[in-house]
Amino acid sequence: MQSRSDQRAGLVFGIAAYTMWGLLPLYWHLLDAASPSEILAHRMAWSLPVAVVILAAMRRWAWIRPLLRQPRRLGLVLVCAVVISANWFLYIWAVNAGHVLEASLGYFINPLVSIAFGVFFLRERLRPLQWTAVGVGALAVVVMTVAYGKMPWIALGLAFTFATYGLVKKGIKLDGIEGFSAETAMQLLPALGFLIYLGARGESAFVSGGVGQALLLAGCGVATAVPLICFGASAVRLPLTVIGMMQYLAPTFQFVLGLTVFHEEMPAERWAGFGLVWVALAVLTWDALRTARRVRVELAEAAARAGEAAAEVARAAAEQARTARTTQAGPGPADAAGPTP
Repeated sequence: MQSRSDQRAGLVFGIAAYTMWGLLPLYWHLLDAASPSEILAHRMAWSLPVAVVILAAMRRWAWIRPLLRQPRRLGLVLVCAVVISANWFLYIWAVNAGHVLEASLGYFINPLVSIAFGVFFLRERLRPLQWTAVGVGALAVVVMTVAYGKMPWIALGLAFTFATYGLVKKGIKLDGIEGFSAETAMQLLPALGFLIYLGARGESAFVSGGVGQALLLAGCGVATAVPLICFGASAVRLPLTVIGMMQYLAPTFQFVLGLTVFHEEMPAERWAGFGLVWVALAVLTWDALRTARRVRVELAEAAARAGEAAAEVARAAAEQARTARTTQAGPGPADAAGPTP
């Protein structure tokens, strides 16, 4: 069990990670002079050097050679790199195109999509409240589709790409920084090729945007890696139930930014859709907390029963030992003398 100081540190790291992820729209907005595709390419290109520095500091190189010997895992890493690149591009485009609120919706419904993936692809069984949450989330999508006259494709695209990313990563079995490094290594060459192409055409904001713009584009790697590091530090110190609740911080920050900083419209039908999603998440969170509490009680009861059984075994062993010693000692002096006259 983690100490209280470790748990406090885990909370600090977790809040820092999700806060940084939630505030990323402000960073992408500073780069709106560049195209979303160029921002993505810089994010991909600069992430690998940051990852290499982290790996060097941690001396975590042993995983590379075994990975290179396993084509199936390498294929899964490639799939992850492609899917997360699509997720990053869609998110950057949505922010700079004025769709921060819908982007936040995508990360709100992501847990529901992940649960649905667990059912369809991993044959997981859902509890009744989980089915309820997924159903309410689906109803929210229907409400928004009817109200707007079109599917909330940005939100769905973000939710489905990130859920796919999480699903595929289950088969790779690499830690956070290791998986991140492997994925960015596969992203590097396409990113560099695209950036060279932009430079040759004279369309590179990195070259033409001045020193400030160049530094901001180079900082994409840090903006990508630092929250991931904080998340990894949090994940090893906190229970999954706490991590699961904290994940709503990021889309909440994004939602607030969409309303207060980017001044996006929030008509009644959008409030209705978001409201249904929040109800679904509340049901999901309540079910997770209740299940975790029940599991803790069951584990405590099992531990108590195991302790009682161990004590009973110890008592029985002690009794057998006493019996054995008595038998080996033989009859007492009175018995040896025979009956008295």
